[in-house]
Amino acid sequence: MPAATPGVATGTTLYPKNMSLLLLIETATTSCSVALAADNNILALREINQRNIHAEVITLYIAEVFKEAGLAYALLDAVAVSCGPGSYTGLRIGVSTAKGLCFSLDKPLISVETLAAMAHGLISRKEINIEPNTLLCPMIDARRMEVYTAIFDAHGKQIKPTSAEVINENSFDDLLSTQQMIFFGDGAEKCKATLGHNPNALFINMVDFVNSARDLLSPALQNFNNNNFVDVAYFEPYYLKDFIAGVKKTQG
Repeated sequence: MPAATPGVATGTTLYPKNMSLLLLIETATTSCSVALAADNNILALREINQRNIHAEVITLYIAEVFKEAGLAYALLDAVAVSCGPGSYTGLRIGVSTAKGLCFSLDKPLISVETLAAMAHGLISRKEINIEPNTLLCPMIDARRMEVYTAIFDAHGKQIKPTSAEVINENSFDDLLSTQQMIFFGDGAEKCKATLGHNPNALFINMVDFVNSARDLLSPALQNFNNNNFVDVAYFEPYYLKDFIAGVKKTQG
């Protein structure tokens, strides 16, 4: 028999030392999600889908996933963060937390585009059947009828670049005329009434797809194996659009 792989005991499993240990952070939308993964295996996951709670829970969630796995921070190989587009505040919290960990632990930082993570996440959900010629259109809610979106094929390859789109009844007509498209994410629900008249437009309920740190795993692991890291000192989130602060109404 081959010799057993040296490993580190965790709370639930044996983590082999030759596996890549990644911390995954997703805060680009109303979801605040943290996962600890060894190669393709999620060891621990904490998440909540609630607006304006990211700053309150993110460090707690990070501590909890390490505690559940029974592993020390020093064993990390890299930190991966969802870089946007998405919520300005959420992205700032996630990226600043990831950079702080990388600085303090002297670990590399991996950036994963949020829409790409969403596409890979939908593909990984076994309960959702995706036909080979179906296109994937993740959507992140922006203002009014605007969404941040991109288009991917059924294998997760991006075929249309990330953009901010104001959705109307003619949006994606060129693609919907010949192919089925799956619309999903927290920006898809408000587009259903506008695009749902087309039989090729399929919508995933918001309950069935919420942004999760586990969705970062596939692209993050690929970046890690290719030594594709970003500069911790200078990296900034991908906002796509300038932040516009709201103006509070005064009481008359």
